[in-house]
Amino acid sequence: MVAKSPEPEQPKAAAKRYAADLQGEIDSASLYRALADAEGDAKTADIYRKLAAIEDAHADFWRQNLEKVGARVSEPKPGWRSRALGYLARRFGPGFVLPTINGLEGADSAAYDSQPEAVAQGLPAAERSHAQTLKALAGDKGLKGSAIASLEGRHRAMGGNALRAAVLGANDGLVSNLSLVMGVAGAEAVGQTILLTGLAGLVAGACSMAMGEWLSVNSARELAQHQIAGEADELNQVPEEEIEELVLIYQARGLEEAQARALANRLMADKDNALDTLVREELGIDPESLGGSAWAAAGWSFLLFAAGAIVPVAPFFFLADTLAVPASIGASALALAGIGTATALFTGRSVLFSAFRQLAIGLAAAGVTFAVGRLAGVSLAG
Repeated sequence: MVAKSPEPEQPKAAAKRYAADLQGEIDSASLYRALADAEGDAKTADIYRKLAAIEDAHADFWRQNLEKVGARVSEPKPGWRSRALGYLARRFGPGFVLPTINGLEGADSAAYDSQPEAVAQGLPAAERSHAQTLKALAGDKGLKGSAIASLEGRHRAMGGNALRAAVLGANDGLVSNLSLVMGVAGAEAVGQTILLTGLAGLVAGACSMAMGEWLSVNSARELAQHQIAGEADELNQVPEEEIEELVLIYQARGLEEAQARALANRLMADKDNALDTLVREELGIDPESLGGSAWAAAGWSFLLFAAGAIVPVAPFFFLADTLAVPASIGASALALAGIGTATALFTGRSVLFSAFRQLAIGLAAAGVTFAVGRLAGVSLAG
């Protein structure tokens, strides 16, 4: 049997696809410019501007395709996700959003593979190149010096994806304390009891999260310091072996053996520089930050958890019992939808889907604890 050839795409369907591609390129160009504006390192900012220029050229390509099918070409504005990430980059720095952008770019890197016009123009290869560039930028927190030549994250994500960590931290506080408050409310406790329970849950949960984060980061720092000390000993005792390790690393990155050996020997001429390079290349540790401050991580973990946990408790400060419970549910529902919207920034899913999913999960958890509280209250009263 002879296979049927695929039917040609109708102009209307093609125009819809071209318009979506154009929007994607507009979004990417806008975001790269925002990263360039927020970047303090001139070399890294220049890389972002070059990426934006490439996306502008891709946008022109899709405009031309829209014109070919007779579609009306309007200039789209950057989408909400691009504008939101751009704002966060300007407000908190590129490192706050770069891992999120890196993840989205990686997920979209194959989007052009099935589009013949894009393949003919070389767009799939360009998108994969962008993904690799962003991966290098996200991993190195900026490119400095010779790093240009080698272009090639639960709450611990603070070091790798601060945006995700912030959203998840607030979500933990909100869902856990909403469930606690509704459980006590289900047992028909008075408003003052519910308020005290909610505040106790806020403080206990925030302290627990902060202590866990402090231990996690501090343990990672101590391990990194131990590994660095061991690398320093090896460098002093068996420098020849360290040279061979560097040679293998650079060969794995594509250098010829002679080039790799020359680079390794040049680095080993300065022991401090050699140790810094070995720690970064072999151990994957940044000796300047060692994963960040344990106290800062603990403080942020406390604040983020508390910010979510206060939402279901706040109505009990001001309202009578009969009004406080529905107000608590309403305020928490709005906060859950807001958190769901925020998750859409780094998952790439639609706002409506993300908000509804978060709302359903949070209210389901609260419903379960309310039912358990009601059963327990009836049992104790009987």
